[in-house]
Amino acid sequence: MSATQEHRSLFGRRTVVAAVGAAGAAAALTACGGGSDDKGGSDAVEQPGSGGDKQGGAVLAATAEIPEGGGKVFAQQKVVVTQPKPGEFKAFSSTCTHQGCAVKDVSAGTITCPCHNSTFDAATGSPTGGPATQPLPAREITVEGDSIRLA
Repeated sequence: MSATQEHRSLFGRRTVVAAVGAAGAAAALTACGGGSDDKGGSDAVEQPGSGGDKQGGAVLAATAEIPEGGGKVFAQQKVVVTQPKPGEFKAFSSTCTHQGCAVKDVSAGTITCPCHNSTFDAATGSPTGGPATQPLPAREITVEGDSIRLA
């Protein structure tokens, strides 16, 4: 095989590999993308028996999943739910007011952002330490029976 033929063959393989890679990436992005159906609905998945829009938003968690004095971050919904006192549930945006990082941990009555160690009160969302000076915005939830839903 001459140098010119080898170059053409190599160029052809690179083109095919690049095209296949681009097609695969496009397919993955299409599959992962959110969106809505033609009726204006969303892609949100309801838990069986959750009642859908009749009783508010999708079920986030069972009350038993939220520890007393702690909480749980729901990254997809960008919300953190806390239980500062037994049977009392609060919800806040999980986006830190300092530089927009997602909070990651809730324990001992404190919500913590890992980026710059800002801390927030789990009962009020008010900043208790670190560079954040604004509280986490409250989010509305409803508690019905043992289910917690976004309102």
